[in-house]
Amino acid sequence: MSGEPPPPQVWRSPSQVRTPIQVRRTPPQGELHQSPNSPRHPRRPDRPQTPTPRLDPTWWTLAGAPTLCSRPCRQRGRQPGLAEDPKAAAAETMAALRGPAGLFRWRLRVVPGGARGAAGQQCYDLLVIGGGSGGLACAKEAAQLGKKVAVVDYVSPSPRGTRWGLGGTCVNVGCIPKKLMHQAALLGGVIRDAPHYGWEVAQPALHSWRKMAEAVQNHVKSLNWGHRVQLQDRKVKYFNFKASFVNKHTVCGVLKGGKEILLSAEHIVIATGGRPRYPAHIEGAVEYGITNVALECAGFLTGLGLDATIMIRSIPLRAFDQQMASLVIEHMAVHGTRILKGCMPLRVEKLPDGQLQVTWVDLASDRKDVGTFDTVLWATGRVPEIGSLNLEKADVHTNPHTQKILVDAQDATSVPHIYAIGDVAEGRPELTPTAVMAGRLLAQRLCGRSSDLMDYDNVPTTVFTPLEYGCVGLSEEAAVARHGEEGVEVYHAYYKPLEFTVPERDASQCYIKMVCLREPPQLVLGLHFLGPNAGEVTQGFALALKCGASYEQVMRTVGIHPTCAEEVAKLRISKRSGLDPTVTGC
Repeated sequence: MSGEPPPPQVWRSPSQVRTPIQVRRTPPQGELHQSPNSPRHPRRPDRPQTPTPRLDPTWWTLAGAPTLCSRPCRQRGRQPGLAEDPKAAAAETMAALRGPAGLFRWRLRVVPGGARGAAGQQCYDLLVIGGGSGGLACAKEAAQLGKKVAVVDYVSPSPRGTRWGLGGTCVNVGCIPKKLMHQAALLGGVIRDAPHYGWEVAQPALHSWRKMAEAVQNHVKSLNWGHRVQLQDRKVKYFNFKASFVNKHTVCGVLKGGKEILLSAEHIVIATGGRPRYPAHIEGAVEYGITNVALECAGFLTGLGLDATIMIRSIPLRAFDQQMASLVIEHMAVHGTRILKGCMPLRVEKLPDGQLQVTWVDLASDRKDVGTFDTVLWATGRVPEIGSLNLEKADVHTNPHTQKILVDAQDATSVPHIYAIGDVAEGRPELTPTAVMAGRLLAQRLCGRSSDLMDYDNVPTTVFTPLEYGCVGLSEEAAVARHGEEGVEVYHAYYKPLEFTVPERDASQCYIKMVCLREPPQLVLGLHFLGPNAGEVTQGFALALKCGASYEQVMRTVGIHPTCAEEVAKLRISKRSGLDPTVTGC
């Protein structure tokens, strides 16, 4: 029939069979069914009259949108390809579906192996893939600035079946629960110190892992809920499915009901983060292991009274200052954590009683050893979560070695309107605050409110081991590599926190180091602090480095007494001098 559109096609996601849904029109005879008011087809008295429903533009855009699919375009008079504007593409599709005689009505019939149905295709100004810290920050900022925004997030269960809600790694299985359990361990130390300050405390003080875990999980769930509420308040559309690119402007996915959906956007931000890297070459690693940050976990487990062992193949805290890393390991070993240096696990086996038997080898002596444990935690790094994104469909390039997405200074990928932020992007610090800041700045640039770029230099961070290690700027090794040994001056001190004095705690690893240029005014290149509340101390000095502080300016800063932070403003001894850096007096 003249003007009849081609049968619409609905394509399944890449993870499913790409079988198009077969479509037939009603009535079965194939005649055109029009509005009851049409003069060309008078009403038949023997047939019940039902009003012809109007088309749902959302459904029809999916059903007949070859310009938005990866398959060749089949519309007459149109070349294959994607319209420059996704909204214009949807409008073109709607126009094609309207014949000269009126609106068509179609009925979907699912064929074996085909999709169960179609939920529609929707267009947005910004589509964020990933519901972690960076992605949510970007989405909320863009929505606040008036853009139509959608967030797609889905967490694949871990090999042990662990699932979590909106908020990403940090909220659910990273920074937040880790810091809370670190605090629980610190409170155990406070309880042990309390009698020295006059408190009568029943000994031994017992800890309930169940109560702690319940409290932590309740807080995490409140954060999950808070993120959902914030998205709703800002009118950000949230989808829970695994997104996969169809082309450079469109992703597809399958909703919980089994229906497919297409989302198109002018700009797309990939913020899917990373997942643990399991050592697949070690027998039993995936089946009987879980992953997190080794030193921090071992630290709070020891602090809670549990027996913890760390196995280190080569260098601990590889990306950090190695003198500071050695002091961290030394403090943990002195305070009850077993350290196995230069060892590598060979296999993990589950025993009949439920315990895990680990076999490892000492790399220096080639001697094998065996130990039994309740739990094994793998901390062998993380890999970017890009497996289901189908990046090749969007021509987004990745580093073949790390699999991370290649980005430029503006966080743009190889496709100008597709961006990547956070842990999934190549060369970015794997830290929550950097992802959050990068997401906000990116949203402001996309909305034309700012041209500021994310500055990834001098980003502060803290390792929440029992004795916390905070740092900002260059390590001593990095400074020497960049400026030469003669061009660097290092000021340092061993100090004793006042709170360690009365209970007579060991403070031999409490240490501060400031790395500076040797030439006046001695610009500060890096600060490293090992001691109580290192994160709180380092945060303030991060601002100083951001503003280009010099050693002379820090020395003219009046400290707050008595605090650990004031020791930074009293660093008078340089390594080059060879003098004893131990602080005496108050």
